[in-house]
Amino acid sequence: MKSGLATAAVRAAPRALTRARLGTSSSSSSSSSSSSTPFAAAATPAVGLARRNGQVRFASGAGATADLKKTPLYDVHLAHGAKMVPFAGHSMPVQYAGASLADSHHFTRNHASLFDVSHMVQHIFKGKDAAAFLERVTPSGWATQANMASKLTTFLWPGTGGIVDDSVITRIGEDEYYVVTNGACFEKDTKYLDEELGKFGGSVEWTRLDGSGLVALQGPQAADVLKEVLASDVNLDALYFGNAVWADLKLADGSKTHPVLISRGGYTGEDGFEISFNGKLYPALETTGPAVEALLKAAGPERLQLAGLGARDSLRLEAGMCLYGNDLDDSTTPVEAGLSWVIPKERRAAGGFHGAEVIIPQLTPKSKGGAGVDRRRVGFVVEGAPARDGAEVAKDGQTVGKITSGVPSPTLGKNIAMGYVKDGLHKAGTELDVVVRGRKRKGVVTKMPFVQTRYHKSNA
Repeated sequence: MKSGLATAAVRAAPRALTRARLGTSSSSSSSSSSSSTPFAAAATPAVGLARRNGQVRFASGAGATADLKKTPLYDVHLAHGAKMVPFAGHSMPVQYAGASLADSHHFTRNHASLFDVSHMVQHIFKGKDAAAFLERVTPSGWATQANMASKLTTFLWPGTGGIVDDSVITRIGEDEYYVVTNGACFEKDTKYLDEELGKFGGSVEWTRLDGSGLVALQGPQAADVLKEVLASDVNLDALYFGNAVWADLKLADGSKTHPVLISRGGYTGEDGFEISFNGKLYPALETTGPAVEALLKAAGPERLQLAGLGARDSLRLEAGMCLYGNDLDDSTTPVEAGLSWVIPKERRAAGGFHGAEVIIPQLTPKSKGGAGVDRRRVGFVVEGAPARDGAEVAKDGQTVGKITSGVPSPTLGKNIAMGYVKDGLHKAGTELDVVVRGRKRKGVVTKMPFVQTRYHKSNA
């Protein structure tokens, strides 16, 4: 983990909250492949057929619907007094009765919280050419990725190197990868992946796990809580940040869930886990809710509470993590975004990924003879009123950047923000003007994360 960004971070859906999404699952393949993982048998309905490079493959087919979708935890949210809002095409909880956003924020930092992140899109890519395909559309290395290990990456546009979406990818088998993308990028990502697979033409099968559940258990007591509901022999102490494991969970009635994928990481800067309930193989709509209720019952309200989108946003910003659609977009390259660390040494040397002709020269600063970048993502502490997305950043009356995210920090008691400034003004301690509601406020460039992260890492 580098630059204060979690490998399983940079991952909430964009601010476009009500975009309609396709209501079907899609699969893209040129040949089938086998796997021994619990995701292996995931079957995908034949939504439509498309012929690419002489091969017949499944493609997304049904039209979009404007109706908000419900996650497997919708009834749980209502039962616990959630205030629901439209988000990424879903009805999602922003907060819960009896707890302010700041209350939920502090509770996560001191105890543990459960977040419904089922609006995120889960995929499986498998086949002998799956790694090669992923190495074409992202700048990361996948052929050498360890099994049951996760890392952050970015899908890229050819030619420009702009970020299509950010994603966490886990290798779950010899030729099988579990991919999580942003819910509000659903339509764009579906079209992008469908077209890129068609142009690639190799042996790759793509399954989208529609109807699946995904929950994030976050906070310093997360591991202790999870241990109490594990029905499998799993040593969580040896499961480090960026690693994953299959396990069953105990339900309150004494039964067990189907195998779930537990990944250590998250989007808050705290220790925690993301737990995937595969809706293709199992009845995720029926098991996700009981599993969450079992966690809440085992922990008790003094250790574990439900939390919503509001607290999730302030937690991720304190941890210096990006929000796609605000801090990352189609026009931003990984270098500009401070995500150069997702590009390993061997990929910098060999290239071969979309936008490499733009991105690789940017890795060398202008001062050292490279192309460098004209802008950089930075953190700010802002005096006075909090700066929000779109606020102008100026120096000596000239615009030099803009704010992309901003909140009052419950932990620090200060207004924090993230944004982009001209290269050369990105050094910590640089004082700039941030225009908030028509008034100039002092903004000091600050290193991120604003609050120290507390991931469970190996000392080896």
